[in-house]
Amino acid sequence: MVKPYTQTYDKGVIIRQFGDDIESEELVWHRDRHTREVTVLDGDDWKIQLDNKLPEELVKGKIYKIPKMEYHRIIKGTGQLVVKIWEETND
Repeated sequence: MVKPYTQTYDKGVIIRQFGDDIESEELVWHRDRHTREVTVLDGDDWKIQLDNKLPEELVKGKIYKIPKMEYHRIIKGTGQLVVKIWEETND
């Protein structure tokens, strides 16, 4: 399966980019094996939705903590979305 993003690594963190040409259907509910802290670097009107919660607008510069194994998804906004991801590998 092809990932709906591209990513690079910079000083121990992941820089992930979702292009403006992505289809909403590609952004599926999923869970990650480790707790993550996500900071929005760029993007307008994109949202994050955690399991059993309403979607929340992603705000540039804000840190979002996603607990390990909690279902979540990204909801497409306008333009591209760029995030910085730090992952706790000891949890």
